[in-house]
This record gives sequence, structure tokens and C-alpha cells, in this order.
Amino acid sequence: LAALEKSELPDVIQPATGVTYAAKLDKSEAALDWRQSAAQLDRSVRAFNPFPGATAQLDGQTIKVWAAEPVAASGEIGRILAVGSDGIVVACGEGALRLTELQKAGGKRLPAADFLRGFPLEPGQHFAVAAD
Repeated sequence: LAALEKSELPDVIQPATGVTYAAKLDKSEAALDWRQSAAQLDRSVRAFNPFPGATAQLDGQTIKVWAAEPVAASGEIGRILAVGSDGIVVACGEGALRLTELQKAGGKRLPAADFLRGFPLEPGQHFAVAAD
């Protein structure tokens, strides 16, 4: 750390071998696949925030998920297990994910409690699960 503060570190040219191109993210990549584990989906939500925003389909509508957290629960993949002011719990391939900040098409990003006031959900509803 002292060498870094004094700018005494030597310049090192990076090798050209092993260089790869990272393509621009496509919105289709941001679709949540409920068959994945809650931990993986949590990472996806964070990775796609702010662009393009993780998305999920519910009753034919696209919902963006801006914040979520894994929780200990299980059930049929894509099924809403619980709905409350602290979030919407959705069953995943492993565990469950609590959605805490959401946005419907044309709307604002909202905490789950506010989102539910304008878009009421109930346990038992299903998010669309991608086909193999």
C-alpha cells in the first residue's frame, strides 16, 4: 500500500493473449429464470441494475425487479408463496426470492408495499417459467 501511495509500482503491460470481447448486454438476457437458485437470481437482479433491469412475466405483463434477496422457503417454481409489505416471495429452483423493489411497464420503481397497492398479488399466482 505504501508503494501504491508513493506511485512506485512498476508499469506492467497486459498480454494480448487471452483477450476477449464482451458483447453489449441484450434485454432478453435480463429475463429471470425461476428454475435457477435464489442465490443466482439475486446476483442477476443486482447485475442488471440499472441496465437493462431484471424482468419477469406475470399474467402477460412484464415486471422489472430492481431489488431482491434470497429467503428460506420452497414451493412450485415461479409460484408466489407470500405477499407482504416486506416483499413478494417467489419459489425458485432452489430456495425462494423476496422481491423488494419492482416496476410495472410504464410505472415507477416502487418498494414492494407501494407496488402492491397498485398491482395487488396473491399467494398462488405464478410468474412465467421459461421452457427448456
